[in-house]
Parts: sequence; C-alpha cells; structure tokens
Amino acid sequence: MTVDAGNSLRGIMFKIISVAIFVLMQTCIKAAGSGVPAGQITFYRSAFALIPIIAYLVWRRDLRTAVHTDQPFGHFKRGLFGVMSMVFGFYGLVHLPLPEAIAIGYASPLMAVVFAALLLGEQVRLYRWSAVVAGMVGVLIVSWPKLTLFSEGGFGSTQALGAAAVLAGAVLSGLAMVQVRQLVKTERTPTIVFYFSLSGALLSLLSLPFGWTALTGEQAMLLIGAGICGGIAQIFLTESYRHADVSAVAPFEYTSFILGIAIAFVIFDDVPTAPMIIGTAITVAAGIFIVYRERRLGLERKAARKASAPPG
Repeated sequence: MTVDAGNSLRGIMFKIISVAIFVLMQTCIKAAGSGVPAGQITFYRSAFALIPIIAYLVWRRDLRTAVHTDQPFGHFKRGLFGVMSMVFGFYGLVHLPLPEAIAIGYASPLMAVVFAALLLGEQVRLYRWSAVVAGMVGVLIVSWPKLTLFSEGGFGSTQALGAAAVLAGAVLSGLAMVQVRQLVKTERTPTIVFYFSLSGALLSLLSLPFGWTALTGEQAMLLIGAGICGGIAQIFLTESYRHADVSAVAPFEYTSFILGIAIAFVIFDDVPTAPMIIGTAITVAAGIFIVYRERRLGLERKAARKASAPPG
C-alpha cells in the first residue's frame, strides 16, 4: 500500500487512539474486580464489541460483504485461539498491576514471528531471531519477580499465576496472529473483525457451566463498557491500517505502556518497578527492531519483483 505523508499521520493518529481505547478497555476489566470469571469477562468483551462493529459496517455498507466468508473453519480457529488468549490474558490482567500485564503481553508479536517460521515456513534470519530472544529476555525480566520462588507465595501466589496466564495468553495470541496472516490471503478485514467478535461471544458461552458470577450494577456497566471500547478500538485500528503502512503504525502500539503506567498510578495506586521498566524497554526495542526488519525485507522483496518483472 502506498500512502502520502498526510495519510500516514492520520493512520498514526488512529493507531494511538485505538491503543488508548484498548487501555481504557483493560482498565474497565481490571476495575470490575478479580471475582468475575475470565470466561464471563471474555463474553462481555466480545458480545458488546459487536454493537459498534456492526454499526460501523452498516455505515460503510460493508455488513453484507463482511458476513460472507469462504473460510469458516479458518475463522473458527482464529476465534478459538483468540478466545483462549483473552481468557488467560484477562485472568492475568485482574491479578497483576496494569503496566505489568501490558508489558508481558508484548510477547505476542514475538511469538508470532516464531510461529510464522515454524508453521508457515517463513524465513526468519539471525537478526530477527536475535530480536525475538532479546524481547523474551525483557518479558522474563518483567515477569520474573512474580514467578520466582523467592517472591511472596512463590509459584502458587495469585500474581505468579497471573503472570503465567498472561504469558500463556501471549503465546495463544501469537498463534491467532499467524491464523490472521492466513485469513488475509482470501478474506477482507471487515470479515475477520466481525467473525472474531462473533466467535468470541459464542465460544466464551462454553464457560457458563463452570460458574458465572452475579454482577453488581457497577461491574455490569464496566464490562459492557469494556466490550464497547474493544469494538471501537478495533474500528480505529482497522482505519489506521487503511491510511498507513503497518510498519509505520505498529511501533505506536508501545504507547500503551506509558498510558498503562499513568492510569495504574492514578486509579490503582500502582508504582512501576525497576524490573518492569528495564524489561519493557528491552522488549519494546526488540519489537520495534522486528517491525523495522520486516519493513526492510518487504521493500527488498518488492524491489526484487520489479527487477525480475518482464519489460513492457
């Protein structure tokens, strides 16, 4: 996709807005409290996201085309990985400080590189493998104080389980990203967005027999707000990619950590720790380097195709 400078700035603006709304979504989920089962949170997140998404598709006159798909099983797999990722991620979110949950979640794009190499046969050279290793070291630095036996409660503590859950969610999110790479070959973006929220709402209902809790009015409003925020954020994210290259907007994903620190300090009285700051800095640097390398490789592949194209 070729974009001008004005469109790129608009795309970056939409990306930052989407990140801010996603952080607001996470804040609503955390504020709803740790007593709400993760499967129930996932249902509210997915079901109520459909409201702004459907409204957006109607406004763009894309609803009919969004519903049509040639890859129902592909959407099911993407939905299954995504729902499992959300269940683990939301469990960790309500048991960890917000910035730590966000920072550990940055392992997702790193795992996507690993799974793309293992499952899709994508060629990943030394530079990107090195960045993945460095990024995972950063994630380990953030999570280690919670996972170590020397922390309060050891591996069995609530925060240790929360950190492990976010890591598991990041791995599943990496698998979901790989599935999206497969879907975009034949499916339109509105179709992928619509079926993800729909499958998330339906699949999360499977957790109902395991016990959902009766919500207070405040909890219900927070979770409904989280779902609507998730849908709106997804719309802005989609629009950001419509106006700018992925490589241009992807690094702004990491502004979520700054917002998370500010919100956690003001609302939850959480103060960032040295391991959190150091580990996140390493992971963010690795993530940005991977984006840079993928952009360079994309430009090289494009130049090679032009050079090999027949004249005329």
